[in-house]
Amino acid sequence: MSAELHYESLDGIARRLKTHELSSVEATRTILDRIARLDGRLRSYATVTAERALRDASERDADSSAGVSRGPLHGVPIAVKDLCNTAGIATAAGMSINARNIPDRDATVVTRLKAAGAVILGKLQMTEGAYGAHHPTIVPPVNPWNADYWTGVSSSGSGVATAAGLCFASLGSDTGGSIRFPSTMNGLTGLKPTWGRVSRAGVFPLAESLDHVGPMCRSALDAALVLGVIAGPDPDDPTAAQRAVPDYAASIGGGVDGKRLGVPTNLIGMDADAQRAIDAARAVFLDAGALPVEVTLPELDEAALKWLSLCGVEAALAHEATFPARRAEYGAELAGLIDLGRSLSALDLARPQLLRARVSGQIERTLSSIDMLLMPVMGVAAPSLAAMKAAGRSPETVAARLRYTAPFDMSGHPTLTLPGGMTGEGVPVGFQIVGHSFDEAGILAAGHAYQQATAWHLGRPPL
Repeated sequence: MSAELHYESLDGIARRLKTHELSSVEATRTILDRIARLDGRLRSYATVTAERALRDASERDADSSAGVSRGPLHGVPIAVKDLCNTAGIATAAGMSINARNIPDRDATVVTRLKAAGAVILGKLQMTEGAYGAHHPTIVPPVNPWNADYWTGVSSSGSGVATAAGLCFASLGSDTGGSIRFPSTMNGLTGLKPTWGRVSRAGVFPLAESLDHVGPMCRSALDAALVLGVIAGPDPDDPTAAQRAVPDYAASIGGGVDGKRLGVPTNLIGMDADAQRAIDAARAVFLDAGALPVEVTLPELDEAALKWLSLCGVEAALAHEATFPARRAEYGAELAGLIDLGRSLSALDLARPQLLRARVSGQIERTLSSIDMLLMPVMGVAAPSLAAMKAAGRSPETVAARLRYTAPFDMSGHPTLTLPGGMTGEGVPVGFQIVGHSFDEAGILAAGHAYQQATAWHLGRPPL
Protein backbone atom coordinates (compact mmCIF):
# COMPACT_ATOMS: atom_id res chain seq x y z
CA MET A 1 0.00 0.00 0.00
CA SER A 2 1.32 3.46 -0.90
CA ALA A 3 2.84 5.44 1.96
CA GLU A 4 1.03 8.46 0.49
CA LEU A 5 -2.41 6.84 0.45
CA HIS A 6 -3.77 9.63 2.66
CA TYR A 7 -2.96 12.19 -0.07
CA GLU A 8 -4.62 10.24 -2.89
CA SER A 9 -7.38 12.08 -4.74
CA LEU A 10 -10.97 11.15 -4.00
CA ASP A 11 -11.31 10.02 -7.60
CA GLY A 12 -8.21 7.87 -7.30
CA ILE A 13 -9.37 6.24 -4.06
CA ALA A 14 -12.82 5.58 -5.53
CA ARG A 15 -11.26 3.85 -8.55
CA ARG A 16 -8.94 1.73 -6.38
CA LEU A 17 -11.89 0.68 -4.23
CA LYS A 18 -13.91 -0.20 -7.31
CA THR A 19 -11.19 -2.50 -8.65
CA HIS A 20 -10.67 -4.09 -5.20
CA GLU A 21 -7.04 -2.93 -5.18
CA LEU A 22 -7.90 -1.37 -1.83
CA SER A 23 -10.58 -2.05 0.76
CA SER A 24 -12.66 0.61 2.46
CA VAL A 25 -11.53 -0.70 5.84
CA GLU A 26 -7.88 -0.25 4.80
CA ALA A 27 -8.50 3.28 3.55
CA THR A 28 -10.57 4.21 6.60
CA ARG A 29 -8.10 2.77 9.10
CA THR A 30 -5.23 4.59 7.36
CA ILE A 31 -6.99 7.93 7.73
CA LEU A 32 -8.12 7.25 11.30
CA ASP A 33 -4.54 6.37 12.26
CA ARG A 34 -3.35 9.63 10.70
CA ILE A 35 -6.02 11.59 12.56
CA ALA A 36 -4.90 10.00 15.82
CA ARG A 37 -1.29 10.90 15.06
CA LEU A 38 -1.71 14.48 13.80
CA ASP A 39 -5.00 16.00 14.85
CA GLY A 40 -4.00 16.59 18.44
CA ARG A 41 -1.84 19.33 16.93
CA LEU A 42 -3.99 20.38 13.97
CA ARG A 43 -7.35 20.41 15.81
CA SER A 44 -9.41 19.98 12.64
CA TYR A 45 -12.02 17.56 14.02
CA ALA A 46 -14.74 18.39 16.50
CA THR A 47 -15.77 14.72 16.69
CA VAL A 48 -14.14 11.59 15.26
CA THR A 49 -16.54 8.65 14.89
CA ALA A 50 -13.92 5.96 14.45
CA GLU A 51 -15.98 2.95 15.52
CA ARG A 52 -18.94 3.90 13.34
CA ALA A 53 -16.67 4.68 10.38
CA LEU A 54 -14.96 1.28 10.55
CA ARG A 55 -18.32 -0.45 10.84
CA ASP A 56 -19.62 1.41 7.79
CA ALA A 57 -16.42 0.67 5.87
CA SER A 58 -16.82 -3.02 6.63
CA GLU A 59 -20.36 -2.89 5.29
CA ARG A 60 -19.13 -1.17 2.11
CA ASP A 61 -16.55 -3.93 1.65
CA ALA A 62 -19.22 -6.58 2.10
CA ASP A 63 -21.32 -4.83 -0.54
CA SER A 64 -18.34 -4.74 -2.89
CA SER A 65 -17.68 -8.44 -2.39
CA ALA A 66 -21.29 -9.10 -3.34
CA GLY A 67 -20.93 -6.99 -6.50
CA VAL A 68 -23.00 -4.11 -5.10
CA SER A 69 -21.93 -0.48 -5.42
CA ARG A 70 -23.91 2.22 -3.65
CA GLY A 71 -22.60 4.98 -5.87
CA PRO A 72 -19.58 7.03 -6.95
CA LEU A 73 -18.28 7.51 -3.39
CA HIS A 74 -18.58 3.85 -2.40
CA GLY A 75 -16.25 3.19 0.52
CA VAL A 76 -14.50 6.59 0.40
CA PRO A 77 -13.80 8.14 3.83
CA ILE A 78 -14.83 11.80 4.02
CA ALA A 79 -15.91 14.24 6.75
CA VAL A 80 -18.48 17.00 7.13
CA LYS A 81 -18.54 20.41 8.75
CA ASP A 82 -20.07 20.33 12.22
CA LEU A 83 -23.17 22.26 11.20
CA CYS A 84 -24.52 19.34 9.13
CA ASN A 85 -26.88 17.28 11.28
CA THR A 86 -25.77 13.70 11.86
CA ALA A 87 -28.18 11.27 13.48
CA GLY A 88 -26.93 10.13 16.87
CA ILE A 89 -23.76 12.26 16.66
CA ALA A 90 -23.34 15.67 18.28
CA THR A 91 -23.79 18.64 15.96
CA ALA A 92 -22.58 21.73 17.81
CA ALA A 93 -22.02 24.22 14.95
CA GLY A 94 -18.98 25.45 16.85
CA MET A 95 -21.13 26.55 19.78
CA SER A 96 -20.80 25.56 23.43
CA ILE A 97 -24.55 26.09 23.73
CA ASN A 98 -25.09 23.18 21.30
CA ALA A 99 -22.45 20.82 22.70
CA ARG A 100 -25.09 18.27 23.68
CA ASN A 101 -27.25 18.63 20.59
CA ILE A 102 -27.76 15.10 19.20
CA PRO A 103 -29.95 15.19 16.07
CA ASP A 104 -32.28 12.29 15.37
CA ARG A 105 -31.84 12.50 11.61
CA ASP A 106 -29.15 13.40 9.10
CA ALA A 107 -29.01 16.57 7.04
CA THR A 108 -30.01 15.91 3.44
CA VAL A 109 -26.40 16.31 2.26
CA VAL A 110 -25.24 13.67 4.76
CA THR A 111 -28.05 11.33 3.71
CA ARG A 112 -26.96 11.71 0.09
CA LEU A 113 -23.29 11.13 0.86
CA LYS A 114 -24.15 7.91 2.68
CA ALA A 115 -26.50 6.81 -0.11
CA ALA A 116 -23.60 7.25 -2.55
CA GLY A 117 -21.47 4.97 -0.37
CA ALA A 118 -19.31 7.47 1.52
CA VAL A 119 -17.92 6.57 4.93
CA ILE A 120 -18.30 9.48 7.34
CA LEU A 121 -15.24 9.87 9.56
CA GLY A 122 -16.66 12.56 11.81
CA LYS A 123 -17.48 16.24 12.20
CA LEU A 124 -15.07 19.03 11.36
CA GLN A 125 -14.36 22.00 13.59
CA MET A 126 -15.71 25.44 12.69
CA THR A 127 -16.13 28.95 13.97
CA GLU A 128 -18.99 29.69 16.34
CA GLY A 129 -22.28 29.56 14.45
CA ALA A 130 -20.28 29.75 11.18
CA TYR A 131 -19.36 33.39 11.73
CA GLY A 132 -15.92 34.97 12.06
CA ALA A 133 -14.29 33.57 15.21
CA HIS A 134 -14.06 30.33 17.13
CA HIS A 135 -15.85 30.12 20.45
CA PRO A 136 -13.49 30.96 23.35
CA THR A 137 -13.72 27.36 24.62
CA ILE A 138 -12.43 25.93 21.31
CA VAL A 139 -8.79 25.71 20.28
CA PRO A 140 -8.86 26.82 16.61
CA PRO A 141 -7.54 24.52 13.86
CA VAL A 142 -3.93 25.07 12.82
CA ASN A 143 -2.81 25.79 9.26
CA PRO A 144 -0.79 22.68 8.24
CA TRP A 145 1.37 24.69 5.85
CA ASN A 146 2.50 27.25 8.43
CA ALA A 147 1.09 27.47 11.95
CA ASP A 148 1.60 31.24 12.01
CA TYR A 149 -0.97 31.73 9.25
CA TRP A 150 -4.75 31.97 9.15
CA THR A 151 -6.76 28.85 8.33
CA GLY A 152 -9.70 30.78 6.91
CA VAL A 153 -13.20 30.80 8.37
CA SER A 154 -15.67 29.38 9.07
CA SER A 155 -14.95 25.99 7.45
CA SER A 156 -11.52 25.99 9.09
CA GLY A 157 -11.58 22.32 10.11
CA SER A 158 -12.71 21.27 6.64
CA GLY A 159 -9.79 23.10 5.07
CA VAL A 160 -7.18 21.78 7.48
CA ALA A 161 -8.38 18.16 7.48
CA THR A 162 -8.63 17.89 3.69
CA ALA A 163 -5.24 19.53 3.13
CA ALA A 164 -3.51 17.44 5.79
CA GLY A 165 -4.73 14.07 4.52
CA LEU A 166 -7.21 13.55 7.35
CA CYS A 167 -10.07 12.87 4.91
CA PHE A 168 -10.34 12.56 1.12
CA ALA A 169 -12.86 15.39 0.82
CA SER A 170 -15.10 17.42 3.08
CA LEU A 171 -18.20 19.57 3.12
CA GLY A 172 -18.03 23.23 4.03
CA SER A 173 -20.45 26.12 3.97
CA ASP A 174 -20.09 29.62 2.58
CA THR A 175 -22.09 32.66 3.72
CA GLY A 176 -19.51 35.38 3.11
CA GLY A 177 -16.50 33.36 1.91
CA SER A 178 -16.20 30.39 4.23
CA ILE A 179 -15.56 27.73 1.59
CA ARG A 180 -13.26 30.00 -0.38
CA PHE A 181 -11.09 31.42 2.43
CA PRO A 182 -10.06 28.05 3.96
CA SER A 183 -9.71 26.55 0.49
CA THR A 184 -7.21 29.17 -0.61
CA MET A 185 -5.33 29.21 2.72
CA ASN A 186 -4.97 25.41 2.70
CA GLY A 187 -4.30 24.86 -1.00
CA LEU A 188 -7.64 23.24 -1.87
CA THR A 189 -10.25 23.31 -4.59
CA GLY A 190 -13.47 24.63 -3.07
CA LEU A 191 -16.84 24.92 -4.78
CA LYS A 192 -19.55 27.33 -3.65
CA PRO A 193 -22.50 26.17 -5.74
CA THR A 194 -25.31 28.35 -6.98
CA TRP A 195 -27.65 29.23 -4.11
CA GLY A 196 -30.35 26.54 -4.16
CA ARG A 197 -28.26 23.97 -6.06
CA VAL A 198 -27.62 22.06 -2.79
CA SER A 199 -30.21 21.52 -0.08
CA ARG A 200 -29.70 23.23 3.28
CA ALA A 201 -32.19 20.98 5.12
CA GLY A 202 -30.66 19.92 8.41
CA VAL A 203 -27.78 22.43 8.15
CA PHE A 204 -27.49 24.91 11.04
CA PRO A 205 -27.95 28.38 9.53
CA LEU A 206 -25.89 31.51 9.86
CA ALA A 207 -27.98 33.50 7.38
CA GLU A 208 -30.37 31.37 5.35
CA SER A 209 -30.62 33.53 2.23
CA LEU A 210 -26.81 33.71 2.03
CA ASP A 211 -25.80 30.18 3.13
CA HIS A 212 -24.33 27.79 0.54
CA VAL A 213 -23.16 24.20 1.18
CA GLY A 214 -20.45 22.74 -1.03
CA PRO A 215 -17.43 20.45 -1.36
CA MET A 216 -13.83 21.18 -0.36
CA CYS A 217 -11.50 18.83 -2.23
CA ARG A 218 -8.06 18.36 -3.75
CA SER A 219 -9.14 18.80 -7.38
CA ALA A 220 -11.93 20.06 -9.59
CA LEU A 221 -12.71 16.46 -10.58
CA ASP A 222 -13.14 15.50 -6.92
CA ALA A 223 -15.43 18.49 -6.39
CA ALA A 224 -17.47 17.46 -9.43
CA LEU A 225 -17.93 13.96 -8.00
CA VAL A 226 -19.12 15.25 -4.62
CA LEU A 227 -21.40 17.92 -6.09
CA GLY A 228 -23.05 15.33 -8.30
CA VAL A 229 -24.00 13.42 -5.15
CA ILE A 230 -25.23 16.25 -2.90
CA ALA A 231 -26.98 18.50 -5.45
CA GLY A 232 -30.63 18.41 -6.44
CA PRO A 233 -34.22 19.11 -5.37
CA ASP A 234 -35.26 18.23 -1.85
CA PRO A 235 -38.80 18.07 -0.44
CA ASP A 236 -37.34 19.10 2.94
CA ASP A 237 -35.94 22.34 1.52
CA PRO A 238 -38.37 24.38 -0.59
CA THR A 239 -35.51 26.69 -1.64
CA ALA A 240 -33.61 23.82 -3.29
CA ALA A 241 -33.83 24.35 -7.04
CA GLN A 242 -36.17 22.11 -9.00
CA ARG A 243 -33.52 21.28 -11.57
CA ALA A 244 -32.06 18.02 -12.77
CA VAL A 245 -28.48 17.35 -11.68
CA PRO A 246 -25.98 17.12 -14.55
CA ASP A 247 -23.20 14.54 -14.55
CA TYR A 248 -20.50 17.03 -13.60
CA ALA A 249 -17.73 14.45 -13.66
CA ALA A 250 -18.67 13.30 -17.17
CA SER A 251 -18.37 16.84 -18.55
CA ILE A 252 -15.20 17.74 -16.64
CA GLY A 253 -13.08 17.51 -19.78
CA GLY A 254 -15.00 20.24 -21.59
CA GLY A 255 -12.12 22.68 -21.28
CA VAL A 256 -12.12 26.41 -21.95
CA ASP A 257 -11.33 26.57 -25.67
CA GLY A 258 -13.37 29.44 -27.10
CA LYS A 259 -14.80 30.39 -23.70
CA ARG A 260 -14.92 34.09 -22.89
CA LEU A 261 -12.91 34.76 -19.74
CA GLY A 262 -13.71 38.00 -17.97
CA VAL A 263 -10.56 39.70 -16.66
CA PRO A 264 -11.29 42.63 -14.31
CA THR A 265 -9.41 45.85 -14.96
CA ASN A 266 -10.29 47.55 -11.67
CA LEU A 267 -9.12 45.21 -8.90
CA ILE A 268 -8.08 47.07 -5.75
CA GLY A 269 -6.24 46.18 -2.54
CA MET A 270 -4.13 43.50 -4.22
CA ASP A 271 -0.76 42.45 -2.81
CA ALA A 272 1.98 41.05 -5.04
CA ASP A 273 1.19 37.38 -4.34
CA ALA A 274 -2.52 37.75 -5.08
CA GLN A 275 -1.84 39.69 -8.28
CA ARG A 276 0.74 37.14 -9.44
CA ALA A 277 -1.77 34.32 -8.99
CA ILE A 278 -4.38 36.15 -11.07
CA ASP A 279 -1.90 37.04 -13.82
CA ALA A 280 -0.53 33.50 -13.98
CA ALA A 281 -4.00 31.96 -14.06
CA ARG A 282 -5.01 34.27 -16.89
CA ALA A 283 -1.99 33.12 -18.90
CA VAL A 284 -2.80 29.45 -18.32
CA PHE A 285 -6.42 29.88 -19.39
CA LEU A 286 -5.41 31.78 -22.51
CA ASP A 287 -2.92 29.05 -23.43
CA ALA A 288 -5.81 26.58 -23.09
CA GLY A 289 -7.87 28.55 -25.61
CA ALA A 290 -9.91 30.94 -23.48
CA LEU A 291 -10.68 34.34 -24.98
CA PRO A 292 -9.84 37.27 -22.68
CA VAL A 293 -12.48 39.94 -22.25
CA GLU A 294 -11.68 42.99 -20.14
CA VAL A 295 -14.51 43.80 -17.74
CA THR A 296 -15.11 46.45 -15.11
CA LEU A 297 -16.40 45.16 -11.80
CA PRO A 298 -19.23 46.96 -10.05
CA GLU A 299 -18.32 48.76 -6.82
CA LEU A 300 -18.18 45.89 -4.34
CA ASP A 301 -17.02 47.50 -1.09
CA GLU A 302 -20.41 48.89 -0.14
CA ALA A 303 -22.02 45.52 -0.81
CA ALA A 304 -19.45 43.79 1.42
CA LEU A 305 -20.10 46.33 4.16
CA LYS A 306 -23.88 45.94 3.92
CA TRP A 307 -23.46 42.15 3.94
CA LEU A 308 -22.89 42.51 7.68
CA SER A 309 -26.39 43.91 8.20
CA LEU A 310 -28.01 41.24 6.05
CA CYS A 311 -26.08 38.50 7.81
CA GLY A 312 -26.76 40.00 11.23
CA VAL A 313 -30.52 40.15 10.97
CA GLU A 314 -30.78 36.59 9.62
CA ALA A 315 -28.39 35.37 12.34
CA ALA A 316 -30.65 37.04 14.91
CA LEU A 317 -33.56 35.00 13.55
CA ALA A 318 -31.51 31.79 13.60
CA HIS A 319 -30.63 32.33 17.29
CA GLU A 320 -33.92 33.79 18.42
CA ALA A 321 -34.62 30.87 20.79
CA THR A 322 -31.37 31.30 22.73
CA PHE A 323 -30.28 34.92 22.26
CA PRO A 324 -30.30 37.12 24.28
CA ALA A 325 -31.68 34.71 26.92
CA ARG A 326 -28.37 32.79 27.03
CA ARG A 327 -26.08 35.54 25.84
CA ALA A 328 -23.37 34.70 28.40
CA GLU A 329 -22.74 31.41 26.61
CA TYR A 330 -21.93 33.14 23.31
CA GLY A 331 -18.54 34.37 22.16
CA ALA A 332 -18.06 38.08 21.55
CA GLU A 333 -17.93 37.90 17.72
CA LEU A 334 -21.19 36.05 17.16
CA ALA A 335 -22.94 37.97 19.95
CA GLY A 336 -21.88 41.23 18.31
CA LEU A 337 -23.26 40.15 14.95
CA ILE A 338 -26.59 39.17 16.49
CA ASP A 339 -26.72 42.45 18.43
CA LEU A 340 -26.25 44.28 15.13
CA GLY A 341 -29.07 42.33 13.53
CA ARG A 342 -31.42 42.94 16.45
CA SER A 343 -30.68 46.66 16.41
CA LEU A 344 -31.73 47.26 12.80
CA SER A 345 -34.86 49.24 11.99
CA ALA A 346 -37.04 48.47 9.00
CA LEU A 347 -35.32 51.28 7.09
CA ASP A 348 -31.88 49.97 8.12
CA LEU A 349 -32.81 46.59 6.67
CA ALA A 350 -34.41 47.93 3.50
CA ARG A 351 -31.26 49.71 2.37
CA PRO A 352 -28.99 46.65 2.20
CA GLN A 353 -31.80 44.64 0.58
CA LEU A 354 -32.04 47.21 -2.20
CA LEU A 355 -28.26 47.29 -2.50
CA ARG A 356 -28.21 43.50 -2.72
CA ALA A 357 -30.68 43.58 -5.61
CA ARG A 358 -28.66 46.26 -7.39
CA VAL A 359 -25.28 44.54 -6.98
CA SER A 360 -26.76 41.18 -8.01
CA GLY A 361 -28.06 42.82 -11.17
CA GLN A 362 -24.71 44.45 -11.84
CA ILE A 363 -22.89 41.13 -11.44
CA GLU A 364 -25.40 39.47 -13.76
CA ARG A 365 -24.86 42.23 -16.32
CA THR A 366 -21.07 41.77 -16.08
CA LEU A 367 -21.46 38.05 -16.68
CA SER A 368 -23.81 38.56 -19.63
CA SER A 369 -20.93 39.25 -22.02
CA ILE A 370 -18.65 36.43 -20.78
CA ASP A 371 -18.74 32.77 -19.83
CA MET A 372 -16.82 33.07 -16.57
CA LEU A 373 -15.07 35.65 -14.46
CA LEU A 374 -11.52 35.41 -13.08
CA MET A 375 -11.32 36.85 -9.57
CA PRO A 376 -9.09 36.94 -6.50
CA VAL A 377 -10.36 35.39 -3.30
CA MET A 378 -8.60 37.96 -1.15
CA GLY A 379 -6.57 41.04 -1.96
CA VAL A 380 -4.04 40.01 0.69
CA ALA A 381 -3.23 36.55 -0.59
CA ALA A 382 -2.31 34.83 2.67
CA PRO A 383 -2.71 36.83 5.89
CA SER A 384 -0.76 35.80 8.97
CA LEU A 385 -2.43 35.44 12.35
CA ALA A 386 -0.41 38.42 13.58
CA ALA A 387 -1.61 40.55 10.68
CA MET A 388 -5.22 39.48 11.25
CA LYS A 389 -4.96 40.42 14.93
CA ALA A 390 -3.35 43.77 14.14
CA ALA A 391 -6.04 44.61 11.58
CA GLY A 392 -8.84 43.92 14.08
CA ARG A 393 -12.45 43.23 13.15
CA SER A 394 -14.07 46.60 12.55
CA PRO A 395 -16.89 46.62 9.96
CA GLU A 396 -14.49 48.22 7.51
CA THR A 397 -11.73 45.64 7.90
CA VAL A 398 -14.23 42.79 7.67
CA ALA A 399 -15.73 44.32 4.53
CA ALA A 400 -12.29 44.73 2.96
CA ARG A 401 -11.61 41.03 3.57
CA LEU A 402 -15.00 40.08 2.07
CA ARG A 403 -14.72 42.41 -0.93
CA TYR A 404 -14.30 39.61 -3.49
CA THR A 405 -16.37 36.92 -1.78
CA ALA A 406 -19.51 38.23 -0.02
CA PRO A 407 -21.04 39.90 -3.11
CA PHE A 408 -21.26 36.46 -4.78
CA ASP A 409 -23.06 35.08 -1.73
CA MET A 410 -25.48 37.98 -2.07
CA SER A 411 -26.00 37.27 -5.77
CA GLY A 412 -25.91 33.48 -5.39
CA HIS A 413 -23.59 32.85 -8.36
CA PRO A 414 -21.36 29.73 -8.27
CA THR A 415 -17.64 30.09 -7.67
CA LEU A 416 -14.72 27.65 -7.82
CA THR A 417 -11.59 28.37 -5.79
CA LEU A 418 -8.33 26.92 -7.11
CA PRO A 419 -4.76 26.83 -5.76
CA GLY A 420 -2.60 29.10 -7.90
CA GLY A 421 0.74 29.69 -6.24
CA MET A 422 2.75 29.93 -3.02
CA THR A 423 4.00 32.84 -0.96
CA GLY A 424 7.61 33.18 0.10
CA GLU A 425 6.55 31.89 3.52
CA GLY A 426 5.30 28.63 1.99
CA VAL A 427 1.58 29.34 2.25
CA PRO A 428 -0.79 28.60 -0.67
CA VAL A 429 -2.36 31.35 -2.76
CA GLY A 430 -5.71 30.88 -4.49
CA PHE A 431 -8.04 32.54 -6.96
CA GLN A 432 -11.64 31.94 -7.96
CA ILE A 433 -13.69 31.53 -11.12
CA VAL A 434 -17.25 32.88 -11.03
CA GLY A 435 -19.83 31.34 -13.34
CA HIS A 436 -23.37 31.87 -14.51
CA SER A 437 -26.08 30.62 -12.18
CA PHE A 438 -26.29 26.81 -12.32
CA ASP A 439 -23.24 26.56 -14.60
CA GLU A 440 -21.17 24.61 -12.12
CA ALA A 441 -20.29 22.28 -14.99
CA GLY A 442 -18.62 25.15 -16.86
CA ILE A 443 -16.46 26.38 -14.01
CA LEU A 444 -15.55 22.84 -12.96
CA ALA A 445 -14.41 22.10 -16.51
CA ALA A 446 -12.37 25.32 -16.45
CA GLY A 447 -10.83 24.33 -13.13
CA HIS A 448 -9.97 20.89 -14.44
CA ALA A 449 -8.34 22.40 -17.53
CA TYR A 450 -6.26 24.66 -15.30
CA GLN A 451 -5.23 21.72 -13.12
CA GLN A 452 -4.27 19.65 -16.15
CA ALA A 453 -1.80 22.40 -17.03
CA THR A 454 -0.49 23.20 -13.53
CA ALA A 455 0.55 21.31 -10.40
CA TRP A 456 -0.39 23.69 -7.59
CA HIS A 457 -3.24 21.40 -6.48
CA LEU A 458 -0.73 18.56 -6.02
CA GLY A 459 1.26 20.41 -3.37
CA ARG A 460 1.15 18.95 0.15
CA PRO A 461 1.87 20.61 3.51
CA PRO A 462 5.16 19.76 5.29
CA LEU A 463 3.75 17.44 7.97
